[in-house]
Formats: sequence, structure tokens, C-alpha cells
Amino acid sequence: MALLTNAPRGTQDVLPSQSGRWKYLEKTAMETAALFGFREIRTPVFEHTELFTRSVGDTTDVVQKEMYTFQDKGNRSITLRPEGTAGVVRAAMQNGLLGDALPVMASYVVSCFRYEKPQAGRLREFHQFGIEMLGAAAPSADAQVIAVANEIFRVLGVEGIRLELNSIGCPTCRAAYHKKLVEYFSAYKDKLCETCLGRLEKNPMRILDCKSPECQEIAKGAPKIIDYICDDCREHFEGVKTRLNAMGIDFVVNPTIVRGLDYYTRTVFEFVSENIGAQGTVCGGGRYDGLIGMLGGKETPALGFAMGLERLLLLMEKTGAQFPEEPACDIYIASMGEAASVKACQLAMQLREEGFFAQCDSMSRSLKAQMKYADKIGARYTLVLGDNELETGVAKLKNMATSQQIDVKFEEGGVLTAIYENDQNDTIEQIAESFGDLPLKNLL
Repeated sequence: MALLTNAPRGTQDVLPSQSGRWKYLEKTAMETAALFGFREIRTPVFEHTELFTRSVGDTTDVVQKEMYTFQDKGNRSITLRPEGTAGVVRAAMQNGLLGDALPVMASYVVSCFRYEKPQAGRLREFHQFGIEMLGAAAPSADAQVIAVANEIFRVLGVEGIRLELNSIGCPTCRAAYHKKLVEYFSAYKDKLCETCLGRLEKNPMRILDCKSPECQEIAKGAPKIIDYICDDCREHFEGVKTRLNAMGIDFVVNPTIVRGLDYYTRTVFEFVSENIGAQGTVCGGGRYDGLIGMLGGKETPALGFAMGLERLLLLMEKTGAQFPEEPACDIYIASMGEAASVKACQLAMQLREEGFFAQCDSMSRSLKAQMKYADKIGARYTLVLGDNELETGVAKLKNMATSQQIDVKFEEGGVLTAIYENDQNDTIEQIAESFGDLPLKNLL
């Protein structure tokens, strides 16, 4: 039968066989960030469009070309979030978090939406892990935020990744830099793309982030922001570098990094890999001291990062990083006949209540087919119930790896009790040990 429809272009399904890796990444990132003091926040998947046009910037590709925006039934302009920071800042302002003890330290895993050309590591629906620190102005805050990302990569065993760092200054020192950029790019007006021509007077730094190959080539010769930052911004940047060195975090200064969103100031950074093609930035972030004031709040320093989970997963797979094995079925209870099927359901439930991964037949398969299924799912032990087993209350528990068997008694309350002819005077602990890692002694 033909499918009614396929998944929309630029989206992907995460299948049961793949979801364990995703959970591992998310859990590791959240737990690592928690060691630094970051706690989870959850925000809506859509916001009023104005939040993103004011925060992300109306000269960015995200706002101009990539946002999923629609009118709702109340004729309000609504946008699916293209990134996580704006929603977290809005939530902190709306819920009075900035009036509590500072800094506000929040972490999140979110799905984001941008209308882009799908390719490896770049989808229209994608997922990010991120953190935000609101209210901290010191260079130590920048270093701590960067350290969170670095530690996540270390814990995951990610190799072949480097930290690139830059400072894009503050609005005051950036004004002089903008004039130099306008002078430089004005000489190439006939070669710039149409989008960059529109940026030339309004926000020339956005030209440095253009995806057009011709604009990228022109931008290589542009003045570097690091040469124009003021003394305060330079001192801040040196403070960040000093602390990264103190924590043993390697980095290189890349004066071409500007980041793609308008709200960034001072420190900007990226974790980059050469192993996943053109989409090599796995994590990016920096300081955005002007964003909260831009959204109507009191001027408040802030910073954070976002880590692309699709790209991180791709990088780990490309570089052979280790993932934990998915839990295997501890015991599969096969049954023959209606009464045995009922008993199998009961025993499986009792075993689950004891913390075991237990399965029984749900397809009315033959015994042969059930045993093939148990082998296919990697069940460590099997138990077969039929009329004889129901009558005697005893069945054979089989170790699927060694084919060793032991008689067990099933009864109300005890679940499974090992029965062993004590010819060798073995204790139940020794019997259990001989059966591997299924702790039979815990089932007595």
C-alpha cells in the first residue's frame, strides 16, 4: 500500500534503533551542564514573530529568508523558533527571573526550524542543546560557558574538534569598524550579492557571514574587527583567554568569526571540525549584552551557546566515538496455549516490578517462532511455559549464550526461585554467578 505522504523535506525520523544515541547525547549534555550550575528550562516551540525580528535581527538570513512564519486564527504573526536564546531570554524577563539571584543559568534541548537547503548536518527541523547565563559581565563567565561545551565534548570522547575564539567588540568600538567595512565593501558593489548590497549601509558585518562564495572571497580581504576593539573590550578578551589557559582549554584566535545573529557582542566562539564537510561548526555562541535591553528590559549582560545535535551525532559517528549499548532483554518468557500465555504476562509483569527487562509473546506466535524472536532481540535468558510447567510450577531457565539450564519454580510473591540438585553443594550465589549477570538471588 502506497504511503499517503512522506515526511516533509528537511526533516527526519529518529527510529527506535537510533533514539538511544540521541538520549545519550542529551543526557550527557544536561548532566555535564548541571555540574556547572545550569538547570533545565522549557520554552514554547513558537513565539510572536516580533521576538525574533527584534532579537535575531531583520538583516540576517534567518529573518529575511529562513523563518517559518504564519498568521494564527487570531490574526497574530507567529514564528516557529529558529534558535533557542530569544525564547529563554523572553521567559526570564516575563517570569521575573532577572530579579532573583544572578546569574540566571539555564540549559535546554530544543527543536528549531529554518527554511534552508537540506544537506548533511543542516536540516529544516533540527535540534540543539544550549545554555544561557544571564546577568554575568565578567570574563570568567565567558570562560565558564565555553568550558561547559568543552567538557561535554571531552565526556563524549569527541575527537578532531577545535575551539576558535574572537571578539567583535561593543557597539561603541564597532561603529568605527563599520565605517571601515563600508569603505572596503563599497569598492566591490558590482560583485556583492543582492542581499549583501542591502546590508552594506545598515549592517556591513553581516556581509562577513554571507554564504555566497563570491562574497566570501571578497570578505577575505576585509578589515578585521580585532584590530578595532576598544581597550575595555580588549581587556575583557584577554581575561577570557587567560582563564581558558588556566583551565587547560586549547583555543585559536580566529579574527574572521562574527557569528550569524545580530545580538552578539564581545566574545564569540565556535567549536569546529574538519570531519563533517562544509557544515563544520558543531557549537557556536558568545556574549549578547545588548539583547535584554533590545527586548525592553533593563540592560543586562548575558551569554550562551547552542550545540547542533545532528552535527554532533554525525561527527561522533564519523570519528568512531563510542556509544553505550542499548539495554538487552533480560528474560523472554515463551508460552504454549492460552493459560500459559496468561501466566507469562503475569510473570513478566512481576519481573519488571523487580527492575528486569522482561518480554513475553504478543503476536500469538508458535513456540519455534517465539524462540527465534528471543534470539533476534538478544534476550539473555528464556523461560518456556506450557501445560506441564503450569501443572508442576517448575520451568527451565536457559542461558542463551551458554545453553546452560536451571530449574526454577514460579509462584505467587517469589516470581522465580532457583531449584538445584545439590550434588556439588553449590550455593544459590554460585549458581546465580554461573548464569552470568541475571541476579537470580534477587528474585528469591
